Amino acid sequence: MTFWEAALLAVGGLVAGVINTNAGGGSLITVPLLNLAGVPGTVANGSNRVGVLTQNLGATVQFRRLGASGIRAALPVMIPTLAGALVGAMVISQVADDTFERAFGLLMVPLLLLSLRQATRTRPQDVPHSLWPWWLGAPLFFAVGLYGGAFQAGVGLLLLLALARTGYDLVMANSIKAVVILAQTLIALPVFIVRDQVDWGPALVLAAGFGIGGALGARVAVRGGERVIRPIMVVAVLVLSGKMLGLY
Repeated sequence: MTFWEAALLAVGGLVAGVINTNAGGGSLITVPLLNLAGVPGTVANGSNRVGVLTQNLGATVQFRRLGASGIRAALPVMIPTLAGALVGAMVISQVADDTFERAFGLLMVPLLLLSLRQATRTRPQDVPHSLWPWWLGAPLFFAVGLYGGAFQAGVGLLLLLALARTGYDLVMANSIKAVVILAQTLIALPVFIVRDQVDWGPALVLAAGFGIGGALGARVAVRGGERVIRPIMVVAVLVLSGKMLGLY
C-alpha cells in the first residue's frame, strides 16, 4: 500500500462516514477504493467492516453527546436485525450476489416513497407507535439484517427507510440506525476475521477516516436536521437502487 493509496482510503473513509451517518451507501465508495489498493473483492467486503465499526461507534457517541441517543430506542429492532446479520454473514458464499442485490434494489424505492409520505413526526425523546405490524416488522428487520450481514453496502439506507415508518424523525432514525449497525457489525466482523477475509493494513487506514466521518456526520445530522438528511437520503437511495438493479 503506497502513501497515496493510504491517503485516498483515509479521505474516502471520511466522506463515506458522513454519508453513511446521514443516510447510507458509503460502502459504494470504500469497497472500490479497497479494490484500487489491491484488496480482492471478498477480502474488501470483510475489511470494509472494520471501518463501518469505527464509523458507527463514532456516530453513536456523538449522537449521545448531542442529546439524540438512539441506544434505548434501538432495542426493539435489535434482535431480528442481529439474527439476520449473523445468518447473512455465514451464508453469503452460498447465495447469488446479483439475485440478492436486485431483490433489495426493488425494495428500496417503495420504502423511500413510504418514508417521504410520512406526515407525522415525533420529538426525538418520544417513543412512537410503530407503523409496521409485528408480523411484518420482524421479518422486515430480519431481512435488512440478512442483507447487512452479507453485503453491508446500503444496509444503512434500508434501516433508515424502515425506521422512518415508525414515527421517528430522520435525526433520531439515523441515531438508532448507527446503534443497530454497530451491533450488527460486531456480530458479522468476527465471521470475516475467522475466514481470514480482513486485510488489516488498508482496513485500519480506512477505519480512521470512517471514525472521523461518523462523528462529523452525526454533528451534521443533528445541526442540519431533516432539511439536510432528506435530500442526501433520496439521492443515496436512487444511486444505490440503480446500482443494485444493474442500471449502470
